[in-house]
Amino acid sequence: MNDYKKSLKLAIGQNMGFTVATVGLLLLWLLYNILHPGGFSSAVLIQNTNESVVIVFVAIAQTFPILLGGLDLSVGAVMTLANCVASALMSGSPIQILIGAIITLLTGTAFGFLNGMIVVYGRIQPIIATLATGSIAIGLALFIRPQPGGDVDGDLGWALTNDLYELVYTYGWWDADAAWFSPFAWIPVPLLIIIIVGFGIWLPFKKTVTGRTIYAVGSSESAAFMSGLPIERAKLTAFTMAGFFAACGGLYLAIQTSSGNADMTQAGSYTLNSIAAVVLGGTSLFGGVGGAIGSLVGALLLRMLSFYFRIMSIDPLLQPLIEGVVLLVAVSLGALRTLRTKNRLRLFR
Repeated sequence: MNDYKKSLKLAIGQNMGFTVATVGLLLLWLLYNILHPGGFSSAVLIQNTNESVVIVFVAIAQTFPILLGGLDLSVGAVMTLANCVASALMSGSPIQILIGAIITLLTGTAFGFLNGMIVVYGRIQPIIATLATGSIAIGLALFIRPQPGGDVDGDLGWALTNDLYELVYTYGWWDADAAWFSPFAWIPVPLLIIIIVGFGIWLPFKKTVTGRTIYAVGSSESAAFMSGLPIERAKLTAFTMAGFFAACGGLYLAIQTSSGNADMTQAGSYTLNSIAAVVLGGTSLFGGVGGAIGSLVGALLLRMLSFYFRIMSIDPLLQPLIEGVVLLVAVSLGALRTLRTKNRLRLFR
């Protein structure tokens, strides 16, 4: 029992940022539902998860480069490009829709791979490389969608932005009113998308040699090199995964809004919010500490702020000020542990 307590204490100590973010999210979520007139209802949960999917995916995308010790300033632009591509291809027969989704994801993944190639073989700092490629992504998005618009399959949009009952009822997979299905029918499909895509990809990847190498590079690239770890492969994979998850966000945004919009302001906003979400989730901007699950929690925390703005009728002019203060505090708290350490190796003890 004592060993279990020691292990639990050690785990919490090593992941203090994530622990604080998770507890904070749960408390804020409970208070939000208490204050909301329709709190603790399926409708509110569906609305909240719907509004969170895109920022969650973009935050997960940003996690990979940050774990390396860099930043990807193109994730918002790649998400916007994927949104425009999806708005042009996500209609027609089921096969056409599937092909459109695959092309959308491949577009983002290819951009991420391009970022990795430039960083690894061009030996350019990630922040500079991705600033340039982000501009290219926005340019392509504007070429596809000079004006907002598009035609995304309506049934798909309805089914994936509601609960499981509507998904099953829309496509008639089985009797949506079946007694065995009732306990699960209320579950929001957006929540399942976050869990299946986010957890389903991140958790196995983290345990691979490449995943562990990303952490090693972020901790000390020279030590990783001396250990014979595949550094170049890790960097290429990290930026490629960033492109893939950014494309997931763009794909869902197209499904949710049934349109595409090459909005440069939107792209910049999502990029900055992704960095904030990663920090809120306990991932160190110095690299090597944190993970995608923490970024998911951080993204939900960030989105929770906007939920409170809505139910408390906060003046829109004050909202950026409040968000800025919260993010500044979060970044400061995240840096305290690093500032207190004389040797970076102590961060992992």
